[in-house]
Amino acid sequence: MKKTIIFLIVLIGLAACREDFIELNPPSNLNSTGFYKTQTDINQAVLSAYGNLRSVYNGTFIRIGEIRSDNSTFSWLAGNPANEKGIDEFMSPLLPENGYPTSCWNDCYNIILRCNIVIGRSGNAAFADTTLRKQYVAEARFIRALMYFWLNRTFGGMALNNQLLGAIIVDKEIDQNIAYTLERASLQANYDFIVDDLKFAEQNLPESYSSTDRGRVTKAGAQGLLGKVYMNMAGYPLNKGNELYNLAITKFSEVINNTNYSLVPSYKDLFDVAKKNSKESLFEIQYKKGSPNGATGSPWNNNFAPRFSDKEVVLVGDKGGVNAPTDDMSKAYEFADPRKYVSMRDGWKNAKTGAWMNDKYVCKYYDIATSGSDNGNNWIELRLGDIYLLYAEALVRAGGDKLIALTYLNKIRQRARNTPGDPAITKPAGLLKDFQLSDFADDQSFIMAIENERRIELAFENHRWFDLVRTGRAKQVMIAEQAADGYGSFVWSDDMLAYPIPMTVMQSNPGKIIQNKGYTQL
Repeated sequence: MKKTIIFLIVLIGLAACREDFIELNPPSNLNSTGFYKTQTDINQAVLSAYGNLRSVYNGTFIRIGEIRSDNSTFSWLAGNPANEKGIDEFMSPLLPENGYPTSCWNDCYNIILRCNIVIGRSGNAAFADTTLRKQYVAEARFIRALMYFWLNRTFGGMALNNQLLGAIIVDKEIDQNIAYTLERASLQANYDFIVDDLKFAEQNLPESYSSTDRGRVTKAGAQGLLGKVYMNMAGYPLNKGNELYNLAITKFSEVINNTNYSLVPSYKDLFDVAKKNSKESLFEIQYKKGSPNGATGSPWNNNFAPRFSDKEVVLVGDKGGVNAPTDDMSKAYEFADPRKYVSMRDGWKNAKTGAWMNDKYVCKYYDIATSGSDNGNNWIELRLGDIYLLYAEALVRAGGDKLIALTYLNKIRQRARNTPGDPAITKPAGLLKDFQLSDFADDQSFIMAIENERRIELAFENHRWFDLVRTGRAKQVMIAEQAADGYGSFVWSDDMLAYPIPMTVMQSNPGKIIQNKGYTQL
């Protein structure tokens, strides 16, 4: 008997996305009968899509995009957990029943279906302000595009039928009978679908919002994400090259020239829980601590703390030992780079024994929880620092103006060196000096400098693995990282660049859902 496709089973609960334009406490699930009839109903459905982004950002994306890379690992694992080791250590094979890719797939489609309800039903709803109809659809299409971007970077790749396949495209509300006919679409078709959503969003989102709606996605957010999508299309595995790099340059230029956005003066300010949704932020996943059962709080401060630490690292709640920086990540920072002090620690001092514990942890998302893992940090999905570095990279790759590329690379370093760092370290002369073109022997050395700057600037923000894949650097970097971690028997395979399609999805339609290479077809 076929199992019901998991992404069809969705209760449309209304969970808001941030603390300003609506309370973050999600009300009870509502039956859709008689709902989605008014402007207010559609707005609540949009907020439901925003709010449910927390489900994928709470833990799944950390493992998919960061722990998979050379940036981080686990400081503590009980027993022999196949799910964690499969991702972190490239255990072969990474089983299709691994819980984290499965959660990624299911949660992304849950959100996609919420978006499809907004897109499909807004046309028949009564709107007092007709301009809001397109805005709400544009917000839903941005969120849908973001989820498909994650799905296709995670699961898109060479399939067993020797075609580049992506996710299953679901562009409207569907019933179970239709669901059983769906197959994976080509990777190109998936990216075309994403681009179409983001172009619509770009045309129909406002430039800004009033303070009561702060946190909703803007036109610049859609432009920034579209530029990132073009960068990924330009690189592996589609390898579209200069045409797409130039499209990315155009989108990044539009964001950079938007006076609503600028780098915040200090790198530290980006992650200050009291300074969320800053002028540098293009899109954040919204969290708020203090709701019943911590339903809308963020978990990372607790999850990233060393498992056996006490109040030396976090004051309230459990410690998970997740996403611990690798030795290589620690060494990647220049001496006294203030971003290291903001982002991570190399260990902690045991308050009871006075012993120094060489147990690295991420401190970038520090807050004091109300209880458990109920913190107030937002997750910054897209920010101007990311755009500056991608813009510089695209210019170099496409043969553009290298002096402009250098300018934006140096802007990131200038902000970093003006950030307060470890008070126990005196900043040396020449710290994070501006690069000169003469520092680079060729374009590749320039690109490598940008790659390293992205690794440092965006550490522990879920970018590293996807950067390595799209630039074709994953094999070289991960062979070195696995060797450094003592996995001498590790053998690289290009199949590792894509995760397996989850077993539940394969079982929903045996023989019709084509698996990725390196994994077993049902």
